[in-house]
Amino acid sequence: MHRFLLTPRWWGINVFVALAVPVCLFMGTWQLGRFEDRVDSHKEAAAGRPAAEAAAPLESLLPVDKKTSGRLASASGEYAEQLLVPERRLDGRSGFYVLTLLRTDSGKAVPVVRGWLPGAADPAKAPAAPTGRVEVTGALQASENSTSKGVYADGGLPVGQLGVIGAASLVNLVPYELYDAWLTVQTPADGLIPVPAQAPSNTGLDLKAFQNLGYTGEWFVFAAFVLFMWFRLYRREVETLRDAEAGLLPQTAEATASATASATASATASARPGE
Repeated sequence: MHRFLLTPRWWGINVFVALAVPVCLFMGTWQLGRFEDRVDSHKEAAAGRPAAEAAAPLESLLPVDKKTSGRLASASGEYAEQLLVPERRLDGRSGFYVLTLLRTDSGKAVPVVRGWLPGAADPAKAPAAPTGRVEVTGALQASENSTSKGVYADGGLPVGQLGVIGAASLVNLVPYELYDAWLTVQTPADGLIPVPAQAPSNTGLDLKAFQNLGYTGEWFVFAAFVLFMWFRLYRREVETLRDAEAGLLPQTAEATASATASATASATASARPGE
């Protein structure tokens, strides 16, 4: 009854199933692992940094990664150019960041977001940065790019405004080297509202995280579908063999043609005279 499983056609079907199911399970498990990693990073980011955590020197925390993003970093130097970062939202309101470049003792500069103000970006509203040597402490953040959440990447901004906070967007605006990071002051002065540190990219329960979860379900469904189709083909083959053994299958076209030819020959022979 089951010898048909050893036919070339079924060998091909069996090999395909034997390869497809493990691949689907592996890919589903991998996507599930990606989702769990994002859940863990979201919990870590939501927990925040300890309030008593001491600030570390800026250069000791570079380059910015998932572990150093959000850490308190300290740098000393003098404030230089000041720029406004428009169309930034905070607590559901639209406003702008007040960003001032800090020329550190190393000669490089780091962008410092000194705070946020509501409304349209207006230089008259932004308080001037302190003069002289200053010590700045702020949450370390990775440089933004055109795909970062909340950035203004369309270009065409007025002079003195910046759409993306990062060394790549500042390199043509200032004549000195830049750190590939920026700081957001958590205790600003002059009436500025602090800008909270953001979680590093590719972490947290964002759309990509739920895409990983959706892909997990799809791969497991594919594995179940392959097994279902194999069982369906197997059952149909068995039922066909049983019906053939019981004589329940209709005559094939070849058998019908043979029977018709035999009947025709018999009728012709009986119609001949003398026979």
